[in-house]
Amino acid sequence: MPSSTTGPDSSPFIRAVGRALPPHYATQEQLISAFRELWATRHFNVERLEDLHRAVQVSGRHLALPIESYPALVGFQQRNDAWIRAATEMSETVVSQALDKAELSPADVDHVFFVTVTGLATPSIDARVANRLRFREDFKRTPLFGLGCVAGAGGIARAADYLRAFPSQTALVITTELCSLTLQREDLSIPNIIASGLFGDGAACAVLRGAETPGAKGPRVVASRSVFYRDTERIMGWDVVDSGFKVVLSAKVPGLVREHIRRDVDRFLEAHGLSRGDVRHWVAHTGGPKVLKAFEEALELESAALERSWRSLREVGNLSSASVLFVLGETLEGPEPRPGDWGLMMALGPGFCAEMVLLRW
Repeated sequence: MPSSTTGPDSSPFIRAVGRALPPHYATQEQLISAFRELWATRHFNVERLEDLHRAVQVSGRHLALPIESYPALVGFQQRNDAWIRAATEMSETVVSQALDKAELSPADVDHVFFVTVTGLATPSIDARVANRLRFREDFKRTPLFGLGCVAGAGGIARAADYLRAFPSQTALVITTELCSLTLQREDLSIPNIIASGLFGDGAACAVLRGAETPGAKGPRVVASRSVFYRDTERIMGWDVVDSGFKVVLSAKVPGLVREHIRRDVDRFLEAHGLSRGDVRHWVAHTGGPKVLKAFEEALELESAALERSWRSLREVGNLSSASVLFVLGETLEGPEPRPGDWGLMMALGPGFCAEMVLLRW
């Protein structure tokens, strides 16, 4: 990997990020009301439901379908069919948006990394988008399933690895997550109640270009690092049951952040001659209030350092793998980045694992 002493000129760069939310929106109060009606008949403690929903500090979520359409979805097949339809539409939207921002066309795309954890499709959604937008016949496809929230940063890292080998090419990272279509209405566990208040729907697409492509613009992907935490499979993920994806979400996540993230970030930065004080832009996945607070405390960050992540969490919730790309997109379009600035993208997810991506403008 290139280091800070050799400069980032041989590194791929992120040219643009497209982002989209589905058109249907529900406030947290509307969602609480809908869940109260559903779960009160099951003798669930409704006051506890409201406490858990308000604790995640999300004001509302965009939904793949109108809120009144969800009760009609019975069983995994109906939910997954709805996921395929909505995921295809949203993926096409963000790809078109990102290519327009990058001043490129579908014919310029050499490789697509498609990321999701909220639905299944074979052929994968990227193939359907390729048909709609008429990508070249020789473009490459790498669908990635199962990385969950960490996959936004992981997708950027893997695409950058590819472009170091093929520096004249262009790659897309598409992250499309429709968390609302995974909700298990019969599951009254605390993890499912929290998930029903925290996770939202959205899609994003990042355009990355190799170092030898013309018109270099945007931050360079200088380096990346993956960290795998052994024997933590039950921290986060899915149990695949007859009705679909049943959430696994442990209360231990913030503790893992506090235990590991400072050491892992410091080692990563030190390998490139940097320290936390050199990082001007922190691009953190919006894991939830406790996770973001753990990031701040472990990394000794000022309250404003993660403001984009906090704002994204409040406005749209945790969009799984797409969240960190939403924060990245806002960073790219903001007035703050200056030539020479360093940035660090970071996310956590099933495994349990971390992905860190070092950026330089």
